[in-house]
Amino acid sequence: MITPDSFSQLALSFPGTESAPHFDRTAFKVAKKRIFATLHEKSLSANLLLSLTEQTAFCDYEPSAIYPVPNKWGEKGWTTFDLQRVSKEALVEALASAHSDISHQKNKPKS
Repeated sequence: MITPDSFSQLALSFPGTESAPHFDRTAFKVAKKRIFATLHEKSLSANLLLSLTEQTAFCDYEPSAIYPVPNKWGEKGWTTFDLQRVSKEALVEALASAHSDISHQKNKPKS
């Protein structure tokens, strides 16, 4: 099992990552860019933003622990990771991918 504290440490280990409250979750984002992961401590789960190709690959790899968010967000690549079941290796790889995808995007537009 991956604890919420372990997840937070892993997410914050990527360059330029910061955390902030996000509704009933903690969000992790690359500074001045979009959120790439959220942590929901109560349910011991995290949602990561993956490409649709990556989402399919991770879900196929550990289907009992990794699955698309069951709504429109899931169709955009948001993927749930059950921290009680997911392997640390899969989680670290997915976090690296989600962080990299956001890091390489242009800065988000100012509203």
